[in-house]
Amino acid sequence: MSSRDSEPGLHGSLALVFSLRPPLTRVLALGLAALVSLLLTAALRQPLQVFEAQVGALGWTLSPDTAPEQRVSIIAIDEKSIEQLGAWPWPRQTFTQLATALRGYGVQAQLYDIVFPEPKAGDDEFAQALGAGNAVLSQVPTLGSDQLVRTGTLTHALSGLACNAQSASATGYIANAPAFAAIPKGQIALRVDSDGAVRQVPAYACVDGRAYPALALSAFITAAGAITAAGAADWSAERVPGDTLLGPAAYLHLGAYPGLSLPLDAGGSLRVSYQQAPEAFQAFSAVDIINGTIDRDLLENTWVLIGYTAFGLVDIVPTPYQGAAPGVEIQARLLTSLLDGRVPYQPKAAPLLQIALSLAFAGLLAGVASARREKIGVIALAFCAMALPLVALAVHVAVLRSYQVWLGWIDSASFGMLAAGSLLVHEFARVRRERNRVLSNLSSYLPVSVAQEIAYSLPNSNIQARRQSVTLLSADLRNFSAYGEARLPEESAAILHFFFTKATSIIEAHQGRVHEFKGDGLIALWDEASDKAARHALAAAQEMQQEIQALLPDTAPNGLEPLVLGIGIEQGPVLMGSIGPAQRRTHALLGETVTIALRIQEMTAELAQPILVGTRAARQLPSEALDSQGSYLLDGLKTPHILYAPRSSGKPRGQAALKLHLGGRG
Repeated sequence: MSSRDSEPGLHGSLALVFSLRPPLTRVLALGLAALVSLLLTAALRQPLQVFEAQVGALGWTLSPDTAPEQRVSIIAIDEKSIEQLGAWPWPRQTFTQLATALRGYGVQAQLYDIVFPEPKAGDDEFAQALGAGNAVLSQVPTLGSDQLVRTGTLTHALSGLACNAQSASATGYIANAPAFAAIPKGQIALRVDSDGAVRQVPAYACVDGRAYPALALSAFITAAGAITAAGAADWSAERVPGDTLLGPAAYLHLGAYPGLSLPLDAGGSLRVSYQQAPEAFQAFSAVDIINGTIDRDLLENTWVLIGYTAFGLVDIVPTPYQGAAPGVEIQARLLTSLLDGRVPYQPKAAPLLQIALSLAFAGLLAGVASARREKIGVIALAFCAMALPLVALAVHVAVLRSYQVWLGWIDSASFGMLAAGSLLVHEFARVRRERNRVLSNLSSYLPVSVAQEIAYSLPNSNIQARRQSVTLLSADLRNFSAYGEARLPEESAAILHFFFTKATSIIEAHQGRVHEFKGDGLIALWDEASDKAARHALAAAQEMQQEIQALLPDTAPNGLEPLVLGIGIEQGPVLMGSIGPAQRRTHALLGETVTIALRIQEMTAELAQPILVGTRAARQLPSEALDSQGSYLLDGLKTPHILYAPRSSGKPRGQAALKLHLGGRG
């Protein structure tokens, strides 16, 4: 199908839509916005999710918690430590010194965000130092990697957990050397989003059908085991589905903590909280710990995380606060949120809540669009297109800050913006269509230029008129009033309708326009008093006589004259415009020229000429085309006017003179 063929169908469809009542078309516009929003979010799901996460973190970063974190500290393998203790990797003796020094500071737990996969000299001494210090080492399941790298020995799996599609799974891993088999382990696999940021950490990762807990969870389990009578940790766990719509997708219950329920997402991950500012975490250089230059009170009874912070050790991730942060900070954040019992999560009902917010937006927009004052409604819709996404974001930020619930905002924001834009386009199209309809209706009663002026301007009580030289044509159906008395109104209306329709067509074909239908007559004009306009007017008059007079009824009721069309033509200045009070205006054509044209038309009956031309119009026409009918004093005027008849219109001049001599005015 060609584009030309498809246009009428599209135009017809739009016409059908806009023929419905505005409330229904607004519902259709909102439905279209919802459909486009769904398609857009489905097609751009990944980049939109990243954008949602980046901006949604404002719930934390706008007003972060800057209070110093005194329960968890970071022992940094930083540039200072590498400069003084030697290049990386350090020998086991250095780590033995660090573990012994930390035990001397009275720390409760040592959590190493480091893996020791290769057997090396000093492993036994280091393992002995770790065992005496309530330590946990790291192991790394290689999530999302096809490489089957298996280094070291994985230990300390959770019992009671099934590995399935809802679990993070890995085929390979990097674990620790056999000498550290007795030391508790925790996995540090991270879920890295497409922008490189880490927002979720698997609560456990499955390798070969066994579930290995995250480092923070292993620290909790180990700490609980240290205070039991037997000194043995309970490594059992259970995953249960969330039982409420406002709760998470699932919970993780640890056997070591019967009352603890950790919220998980559908993929079995814990969401990282960025409520605390980076400066809230105390970091101490490893070399200062070994040298004993740190105040003991700063570390006593704390949990410490040992990890890389030196540039170049490939443990850098972007966060909402900065483009490059050490990975050990992620572990510190996860650990503190577990200690606070405020792990963020996304509720199962998040999509429903987004829909509810979108419906609220739709109701608001529908109310705004139906405002009585259209201008205010259009401005408000434009404002809503910008404001509603901010409202959706504000709701997300408020809920995140108050309840650590990640509601999400991009779906309702995109719908709000698209819905406001859709209704804005709808209102513009509706107003334009209604204005065009009004203009079209006005144009059927008034000249197009006048109709446009009325449609696009406010009414006032001033005279709005201008002087202009024009060519006028006055046409009248003589004897119509008497004819109408003897006929049915429907028959009279049909004749008058035929006359007006046919006359309008002929006048417009000759570049004129009908100014006014008045009773059983009309006034047409050409916007200049030139020879061209005079010729057009005369040609129109002659065609009207041929086309209309021939089709008028040639019989009349007894005692009545038949219907006869009389036409008068004249040129001259007129005053054309709108007058009257603001609440009831009328378009008027005033001036002596109008009176003369009307009187000339009336003289067609007395002179028995179907067409008469006034003096000024006659000057613009060839002399051989006209016959003078003599000079007459027209009704209501003081100056005589010479009238002319087209030579082809009928009677010779002698008959006109006889008419004048017997009963004409002069």
